[in-house]
Parts: sequence; structure tokens; C-alpha cells
Amino acid sequence: EKNKAGTMPRTIAVESPGCPPIRAFTFDVLGLVKVIESRGKQGTPKVVDRWGEPDSSKCIVAASIDDCKFHPLLAVARKGGQIELLNPLNGDLHVAINAVDNPAMEPQEHPFVGLHLFKKLRMDSCRSCTLLTCTGKGQASIRTVEVSPADSASLASHKSWIVSAAGDISCYKVDGSENYALFGGKGVEVNIWDLDQCSKIWTAKPPPKNSLGIFSPTWFTSVTFLSKDDHRKFVAGTNNHQVRLYDISAQRRPVMSLDFRETPIKAVAEDEDGNTIYVGNGSGDLASFDIRTGKLLGCFIGKCSGSIRSIARHPELPVLASCGLDSYLRIWDVKSRQLLSAVFLKQHLTATVFDSNFTDEVNPPSNEEQDAIEIQRDEEAMVPVKRKKASKDSEGHKKQKAKKKSKKIKGHVAEEP
Repeated sequence: EKNKAGTMPRTIAVESPGCPPIRAFTFDVLGLVKVIESRGKQGTPKVVDRWGEPDSSKCIVAASIDDCKFHPLLAVARKGGQIELLNPLNGDLHVAINAVDNPAMEPQEHPFVGLHLFKKLRMDSCRSCTLLTCTGKGQASIRTVEVSPADSASLASHKSWIVSAAGDISCYKVDGSENYALFGGKGVEVNIWDLDQCSKIWTAKPPPKNSLGIFSPTWFTSVTFLSKDDHRKFVAGTNNHQVRLYDISAQRRPVMSLDFRETPIKAVAEDEDGNTIYVGNGSGDLASFDIRTGKLLGCFIGKCSGSIRSIARHPELPVLASCGLDSYLRIWDVKSRQLLSAVFLKQHLTATVFDSNFTDEVNPPSNEEQDAIEIQRDEEAMVPVKRKKASKDSEGHKKQKAKKKSKKIKGHVAEEP
């Protein structure tokens, strides 16, 4: 009756045209890893696998993937201080590491705020990997782990340092070159560290008081670099719904500050073009900005019903993934900002990542199978095409035509002198 009276319904159905071929992983508060795949030009994403058993004490707080074509690796950090290295193709556990540096430390609710699996350091050897972790208390560590053929691990090298003596770290990000890392948090101004030297190279200066003389306390919730090739420009989201752009080559204070809605910024991600950023907040709003001008390009259509906790931009396809406390993984078109599909995953989600080397082939043929297919094609090409057998009537007709033709030829020959 209310709808007949002209008021808008509380929910509006959004048509979902489907997704291009994608493969994504989600991580949740019960410690589960779920694999979501979409096949075909306009496929529907579905859960194709689930790894782990539900256990709230094993909540996954951070994840990082090296989705190279050969020997890919997925790293997850759990609430209790464990790091697991998984095969992202089948979920097999390579090794589990207890990454808490101080065993006497009381278990915290979320000991890790970040985890990064270095890609460039895995190129030389697929049997080792290097990880950067950071706890909420500001203890950063870089570990190189050697994995033997029996899937047992040994710690090849380990170095730790403190990135913040006071306050709580709540966000961090490693740049594209994997030489620098950003840290920020509650009571911690964003700062950049050189990972080779484990030394701080830059610290932000807090913004001045506003026109009313009110100073907003520092509380950064999310950070990302604008470009993979430049660590000097980055964007930070704050708890007081601000998005700040920093350029460390220009000044210590933000070169631009934007307000977005009225709830804390919970996730930011950069686009491949280096000029666009995606922002998600605590009330489920998702939007894109042109950071060169500060212009709001638009909000994504189809509001989420819970806080957004993770945004992932596909490195090749024009799609964006978001997830959070409403238990949905949503796939969006970055150009039209339309919702392509939504998958309900039952648990509160903490993070999502793409597998960018996913192909749409159900069972890609091996090298031997590919050679056999090519040989078969060559043989088929050499076989002569079988012609249809002529009927008796048509054969008789052909004989009569041949006799008439021969008579004509003989007649022409006889007329010649």
C-alpha cells in the first residue's frame, strides 16, 4: 500500500549482467578461505571450494598472494599469530609458522594488521619466500622462510624493528617496487620506511586546527600508494571520514583533503591509471575519486548493508571487488560503477584478493595432450574428403552425355578437309 501511495521501497532490485572470467579468494572471521570463480563472458560467480574448518580463534586478519604462473603462493595471517603458506590452486598447506616474536606476549585480539608476500624475492627460488608482517603494537618483521621438499620450514633470516613506540598501528601498505612500506594508525601519523635499511625516511605532519579551532586526533584506517612506480604519492583514509592525498616530495601535510559521507573510511584502493582511487566506508558506501582534482566521479550503484573492509582492483580486467561485514563479495564494473554480481558467503569477511592468472579453461591440456591434438588435426587435414556415391540413374545420365559429346567431336573431325 505504501508503494502504491508513491513512496520508494526500502530495497531496489539491481540487475546483475554477470562477470567476465575471474577467480577471487575471500577470508573471514571464522578462518575460512573461499574460492569464487566466474566462467564465460557473462558468468555468475560461485563458490567452488572452501578451505579450513570454522574456528573463530583462527580468524584471518590479513592475506597476500603471489599469483605467478609457476609455483604461486598464498599467505594468510591468523588471529593467534600464525602464518600459513598455501597453494592457491588447491589449498594445500605448505607450512605454518608461529610468527609471534615474543612468546610471553599475551594473545591480542588482532596481533597482525598487515601481511605482505614479496614477489621479487621469489623469482630466484620457488622453495623460499620472504614475508613482511606488522602487529598492532608496531612491531614489524621481515622473515625469509626456506621450505624443504617435505614441506617443513626453516627460518633462513629474520629482522625486526619498531615502527611506532606509541599508539596502535591499524593500516599499512608496501609499494610496487617492494622497497618501501607505509604505516599509520590511531595516534600514529602516516610514515614511510625503507625496507632494505629498516629506517624511517618520512613522517607526516598533522593538519592544523579547523576554522572553529578544533583539532581532530590522528586516526588512520587505510592507506595505499597511487602508483606502482612511485612511492612518493599515497592516499590515506581516516576515522573522521576524510581522504587525504600526500606527496612526500612536496610537503609533510596533506596536499589535498576530501570529506566522504559521515562514517569512517575503512578501505582504499588505487586504480591502474594512477589517478583514480576507490573508497569504502563504515556504512557500506563505495565511490571513486579523481585524485588529481578531488572530484567525486560517482558512487557505485547498489549500496552494501555493512561496513566495507577490503577493496581489490583486478590488474587486467575492468572489475573491482569489495567485501565486508554484510558477508557479501561484490563484483563491480569500474567504468559504469554497476554491480555485476554479488555472492553471499555467510561469514563476516575481512579481506579479498584476485588471482589474476586465472584462465577460463576448465581443464587446460598438458603439453603431451596439446601435441596429440595437433597431430590428430594434421592427420585429419591429410585424409581426402569422401565424395557422395552417385546413384545408378545419374551414372546412366553421365554416360549418355559422354556419348553425345564424342559424336559431336567425330562429326567436326569428319568435316575437316
